[in-house]
Amino acid sequence: MTRHYLQLALPSPLRQTFDYILPARMDPPPPVGGRVRVPFGRQSLLGIVLGISTHTTIDESRLRPADESLDTEALLPDSLFRLLCWAADYYQHPVGEVFDTALPVLLRQGEALASAGELRWRTTRLGQLFPLDGNIRRAPKQLAALTVLREHADGMIPPLLAGLGIERPTLLALEKKGLVESVHIAPPAREQAVQSLREAPLALHDEQQVAVSAVIDSLGSFQPFLLFGVTGSGKTEVYLQAIAATLARGEQALVLVPEIGLTPQTVARFRARFMTDIAVLHSGRNERERLEAWRAARSGRAGIIIGTRSAIFTPLARPGLIIVDEEHDLSFKQHEGFRYHARDLAVRRAQLEGIPVLLGSATPSLESLANAGAGRYRLLRLKERAAGARTPDFHLIDLRAQKMREGFSEPLLKTIAATLKKNEQVLVFINRRGFAPVLLCHECGWQAHCQRCDARPTLHRQADAGRWRLHCHHCGTESPPPRHCPSCGATDLRPVGLGTERVEELLRAEFPKVPLFRVDRDSTRRKNALHDLYHDIQAAGPALLVGTQMLAKGHHFPKVTLAALLDVDGGLFGADFRAPEHMAQLILQVAGRAGRADKPGLVLLQTRQPEHELLRELVRSGYPAFAERALAERRQLNFPPAGHLVLLRAEATKAELPTEFLHAITTAAATLDCPEVQRWGPVPAPMERRAGRFRAHLLLQCSQRGPLRELLTNLIPLVEALPMARRVRWSVDVDPQDLS
Repeated sequence: MTRHYLQLALPSPLRQTFDYILPARMDPPPPVGGRVRVPFGRQSLLGIVLGISTHTTIDESRLRPADESLDTEALLPDSLFRLLCWAADYYQHPVGEVFDTALPVLLRQGEALASAGELRWRTTRLGQLFPLDGNIRRAPKQLAALTVLREHADGMIPPLLAGLGIERPTLLALEKKGLVESVHIAPPAREQAVQSLREAPLALHDEQQVAVSAVIDSLGSFQPFLLFGVTGSGKTEVYLQAIAATLARGEQALVLVPEIGLTPQTVARFRARFMTDIAVLHSGRNERERLEAWRAARSGRAGIIIGTRSAIFTPLARPGLIIVDEEHDLSFKQHEGFRYHARDLAVRRAQLEGIPVLLGSATPSLESLANAGAGRYRLLRLKERAAGARTPDFHLIDLRAQKMREGFSEPLLKTIAATLKKNEQVLVFINRRGFAPVLLCHECGWQAHCQRCDARPTLHRQADAGRWRLHCHHCGTESPPPRHCPSCGATDLRPVGLGTERVEELLRAEFPKVPLFRVDRDSTRRKNALHDLYHDIQAAGPALLVGTQMLAKGHHFPKVTLAALLDVDGGLFGADFRAPEHMAQLILQVAGRAGRADKPGLVLLQTRQPEHELLRELVRSGYPAFAERALAERRQLNFPPAGHLVLLRAEATKAELPTEFLHAITTAAATLDCPEVQRWGPVPAPMERRAGRFRAHLLLQCSQRGPLRELLTNLIPLVEALPMARRVRWSVDVDPQDLS
């Protein structure tokens, strides 16, 4: 009898597959793409079957039999299975960890692929007949939940309800009134999503109509699109109408957004338009909710799937369209572990699925613009704002020789006051949370430093408790600030610089009667806090909005007519070659929050560099002109997108080890015949010590991707065999987006 062997991907840092004996009792054998439990050293692991063969290169005496097969069908469709195998090769990451990243945690722990009987909430007969204009109107959350469940006669699973902001306490309150009930229903293997419009689509202007028609005409075939539309130009309406056509074909749409903060408003907008289940996948959901949403997407019950970066790995029963909103955003790049870029994987997945992919942004990445210029993407332009809204006016405030009040110039404060007097809202942007970035001794100049990083901890104030703390945003270390200077013993310790908390303090003192909303990571830790803040801002009259990038990305605030950027100089002189691009994108994204309705917008930028070429070009000619010049500079330097980069990182607790290890890599690389690839380094990382570990970088650069990939393929096995490889923590970052 011929013996068979399993080739498995195991969650291991080793860049290899593992062979196991397929025992005769496993009949039928596990499917390719299914899970198998196997012994691994002294532990038991779940692996993914990559193949079954009658041959093995390993001495059979060293092989062990698999213990248990968990699945009768593959977890992932073939196209997604191939995407993960491709990604493991492209990003030079262990295939087992790639599959581990793509699967929900509960599936990694051995839970059944399909639920034997899932919990659903549905209305009772009384709930169907209960008058919605009665006392329940006094409980808006209950009213919203009952309205949603009335539209779904078969009920809805909790994760889909949670994605709409409907939580368990609300459902229990309705259950107590006899209006809803929870039942267990065995779902079919494949379900057809309910597809109908709840509200009519908006009228499109000419540019929108061209974009929608182009995407609809491409349904059923692979075509990448770049939707380059100024802020407020109606990109979301293009998404909605393209999705409507996708659902009408009986297919599903996958929508990626850069951050959790954008998910509630995106879901609300889509929910208002479509009567279909919407699966929401992001790190804010618990593991049970994420698994059930994953199942709803895989079974086809959910017509629309909305999620952040990792949602690109969600299986779809009937894939029809992929949308990546704010495609330029750095949040789509994973910076730890499996360092993939969700935008790039979205394009590759669409190619494997044979469906269109739509990348949208008001400030597209230079990589996407280069792809459009080369004809690899089809460019769709939206040059005008929707509904007749005007593009905001830009003005630079020269801070030189200005009298300043806690970071505010007098012209800025006067403009804020005038805007509030007109019953309009003001957005004040500063990309730094906390109270102040530096705590300094006024007597000797001592500055607080993190004990584990080459960085200064940020001073935070916990307003409700009246307490201060020093918090390192790089390693997470927290401590109370000292009462005396550790250097000279003086007590005159002062905060230097601005953070959102300090800006909030000044504006509350200056405008005590005006509502103020601070939006940063600290003010939105509580569950649904950002959703509640967004609702309160929409309901408020004249108000002040203070925040970081969380406030600038994709939000629609129709009452905001003034956007003020307190300090734009910090991003003008960054060490990273992408710093000007990121700064230009940030300025225009913030500016895009102003004047989105019928009133004109104004953008004020405080700077001590009013003659800086980047600022002048943005104010005078906008993003297209800036991008054209930046692309020309990249071509001269052979930097992405004109060239290609790989960053090798190494870190260790001993200062000399990372650099020594990377020197060993350069020696190994020199033995390989790849003269086209340049090696820069090794050098200490811009922040050499972080979280108690010393770090160093080695950058590989080449004008063509092929030689760089060939070098990596041959180099990585040599690196793994180096004696020092076990003494350092090292990683490979293909197409790095951040060189820090």
